[in-house]
Amino acid sequence: MKNPIRIHKKEILKRYRPIGAHTHKGIQGHALLIGGSYGKMGAMTLCSKACLKTGCGLVTVFVPRCGYRILQIAIPEVMVLTDIAVKYISKILIDFVPQAIGIGPGIGQDIETQTAIHRFIKTNKIPLVIDADGLNIMSQNKDWLTFLPNKTIFTPHQKELERLIGKWNSEVEKFEKTIAFSKQNNLIIVMKGAPTFIIDGEMIYENTTGNAALATAGTGDVLTGIITSLMAQSYEPIDAAILGVYLHGLTADIALPETGFQSFIASDVIANIGKAYLSLEK
Repeated sequence: MKNPIRIHKKEILKRYRPIGAHTHKGIQGHALLIGGSYGKMGAMTLCSKACLKTGCGLVTVFVPRCGYRILQIAIPEVMVLTDIAVKYISKILIDFVPQAIGIGPGIGQDIETQTAIHRFIKTNKIPLVIDADGLNIMSQNKDWLTFLPNKTIFTPHQKELERLIGKWNSEVEKFEKTIAFSKQNNLIIVMKGAPTFIIDGEMIYENTTGNAALATAGTGDVLTGIITSLMAQSYEPIDAAILGVYLHGLTADIALPETGFQSFIASDVIANIGKAYLSLEK
């Protein structure tokens, strides 16, 4: 196994592109986020707000009908499309072409949702980020991996990773299995943890930002929104993953003096994305 490349500010500045003075929302990318189910609409609220705050020009969410009012009221800047089903996603129908798609936050594992995801990924060619129950559904249906666009980004925590690659007995074996899984399926794996590693075939990147404050509900949904936003802004998948993880961790480093570890919540990541960007421009 190669030594990981450590992701410091210097590495980030090679990849980061400041916003052009004459940009407009039409060229800042349109992201689509698919997810949510009854009782888990908060995941999509966090994900879509993070997506906007990371600089995406337009964000559309596709949610079950029960999520319509929640999203429209919680985040007026987001456009909302709804499923025919009330409590979960049953059929994914989209009437536009986004630049990137994030799928999975709060989506649940209802059998109809699994069928909907299967139908969707069989025809989708747009760059993709898969998280949460989207990953759990993929781990139960590994033959679907062949349908995914090259360099689709998976963002598993430890348990989700185990379901995808099987159990491991050591850190070395965990990395060997993840690298093999990434190469075999041409995927980028964001291995969430302390620290977070990004695996792209043989290439391993180790993030240097973040702290224990991030160990709280919803921070993964926020990360999905951040990475999807960067891909919609036409960053290459590997650069979107590296920059997204770095910014996400940096928000916790910036907020910590004010919040402490205990009172930091996922919304604080979103609230500090602007400051994280500003620190890159210094």
